[in-house]
Amino acid sequence: MQAGRNTPRLSMEGAGAILLDCAGQTFDDDAQALIWAVAAELRAHAGVLETVPGMNNLMIVFDPLRLAPEALEQAILHCWRTVVADTVSGRTIDVPVTYGGAKGEDLAAFAAAKGMSVAALVAAHVAPLYSVAAVGAMPGFVYLSGLDPRLAMPRRANPRMKVEEGSVIIGGAQAGIMPLTAPSGWHILGHTDFSLFDPMKDQPAAFRPGDRIRFTVREIIA
Repeated sequence: MQAGRNTPRLSMEGAGAILLDCAGQTFDDDAQALIWAVAAELRAHAGVLETVPGMNNLMIVFDPLRLAPEALEQAILHCWRTVVADTVSGRTIDVPVTYGGAKGEDLAAFAAAKGMSVAALVAAHVAPLYSVAAVGAMPGFVYLSGLDPRLAMPRRANPRMKVEEGSVIIGGAQAGIMPLTAPSGWHILGHTDFSLFDPMKDQPAAFRPGDRIRFTVREIIA
């Protein structure tokens, strides 16, 4: 079977939404490409109101008065079997980061927990070209794939109540950037002035699924 084509799990999420879930123990780029393609295909299906890609999952919101759930499930599975995976030719955008200091308060402890020097940790963080798999959770928040597995770290047991906008963070096996100031249990490595969300713009979110992010070092503050 083609990579990413294992039959997904479908579940009802209330009366007007179905969740397609193909997530395994690790993020699957091939499956994500299928997610994007199925999302695009189903947007044109009669009765479908919205498709929302996540990390190896897809929420399909529909009108149950126009479309029976059973019929939509069959359409979803047909799309999954037949669509051509969408690689999404996105943009590559550099995001400059100041690592450490008052706005990167976890950097030294994170490096120590990994048995790495701060310089080695920063080098490992900026090395990958990250992919924006999905946008959501908070306005403009990017779910990034591509984190070096050596840098994976469970989220904090006690979340902070105020993590600043622009914080460059790691949670579990994902890297991220805070698009606004909010509670978070992710570890803070640094800060960027790059704005992820501006409600006054025609396209409020700075990134779209399929875009690539390259973190660059502006400064390292010990």
